[in-house]
Amino acid sequence: MDTRHMRYFMALAETLHFGRAAERMNMSQPPFSRQIAMIEHSLGVKLFERNSRNVALTPAGKHFMKDCRNVLGQFEDACRDVRLVASGMKGELRFGFMMHAAHSVVPQLVQLYSEARPDVRLVLDERTPTEIDEMLVAGTLDAAVTFGSEYTLNLQTVLLARERLRIIMRKDHVLAAARQIGPMALCNERIIAAPVATAPALRSAINSYFSAKGLVPHVVLEPRLQHTIIQLVAKGLGVALIPASLCNELGGGLTSRALSDSPQLDVVLRAPITTKNPAVSTFMEIGKAMQQTSI
Repeated sequence: MDTRHMRYFMALAETLHFGRAAERMNMSQPPFSRQIAMIEHSLGVKLFERNSRNVALTPAGKHFMKDCRNVLGQFEDACRDVRLVASGMKGELRFGFMMHAAHSVVPQLVQLYSEARPDVRLVLDERTPTEIDEMLVAGTLDAAVTFGSEYTLNLQTVLLARERLRIIMRKDHVLAAARQIGPMALCNERIIAAPVATAPALRSAINSYFSAKGLVPHVVLEPRLQHTIIQLVAKGLGVALIPASLCNELGGGLTSRALSDSPQLDVVLRAPITTKNPAVSTFMEIGKAMQQTSI
């Protein structure tokens, strides 16, 4: 038996009339009656009581009707769902993002996508920029928010925002009274920064900021995560140049200051050009719609 036979059975079970049931199935009555007889023979069970005037379900038929309705309902749901998945209306999207982007563009992007595609399950994965690039290429992420860079091999990119760096320090630091700080004032400061291997675009921006004045930053600690950097600054172990969006929620003992000619970084949404996940296209379109010029 298959779903076609179940539909024959359901047509008769719901109409209790061979003629009307056959008409529903776009058949003449004799071949329809043979199909019902074949179903009963295949199951080895009598499903209908019938005489010249009436058709009625047997107890077994009533139970089979309930089960068939459930099976056919699940089958129809499966057919609908597979079409929704193929169209990007349903399914799963694996979304990676830099930690600091959770303070800026990610909440809005996730909200807009969830509203547009409520039946797509978003799997959020917080990663470093280098990990994001590697996972996009490997196909373990469908899309991600990261820093813009020259690394664009087989990746489509949407600019979401441009973000400047600010310097953070303890409130009791000698430079805390300054309104704006330049690289010359930082030449003897202990700098805490993510390593090149973790965030190449960010570290390059920091290095270039100093090298433009013929300086080399005195980097003393290189934690991978921005939150760790903030905690180390809070302990008085140095100062740090971090994305401006992270400066909105500093602890009570910390302050941030503007940098003169502050480095600017692009924050982008990326996905593989040849992605096989149909849910990605809407994600990228939403990214285009929410492009910003600054944070």
